[in-house]
Amino acid sequence: MANSKSHLFQKRSLRVRNKLKALANGRPRLSVHRSNKNISVQLIDDENGVTLASASTLEKDLGVVGKNNAEAAAKIGSAIAERAKKAGVEECYFDRGGLLFHGRVKALADAAREGGLKF
Repeated sequence: MANSKSHLFQKRSLRVRNKLKALANGRPRLSVHRSNKNISVQLIDDENGVTLASASTLEKDLGVVGKNNAEAAAKIGSAIAERAKKAGVEECYFDRGGLLFHGRVKALADAAREGGLKF
């Protein structure tokens, strides 16, 4: 029996997350969620189960409401880097989930790196 796309995505997501958690060393996780209409990112402290910072295209003050392109992803990446600095986080690890590191996800990661986050 063939696996469904959602089942394969879930397997890929868990595989990536488990590999990264083994190397975490107490660093927070920068988790990316991409839908057809929006992109969002959270900085999560897994030890305490707390979200330290977040950014999304649903926020009106960023000016990219409802857009899901590489430019919007770059704005979200720079916003999360700024908010992470305010929260006192400089190093994290990048959890792309089951998404490929290409296009919008790569644009978000590059903008976060330029903003000062290290991963």
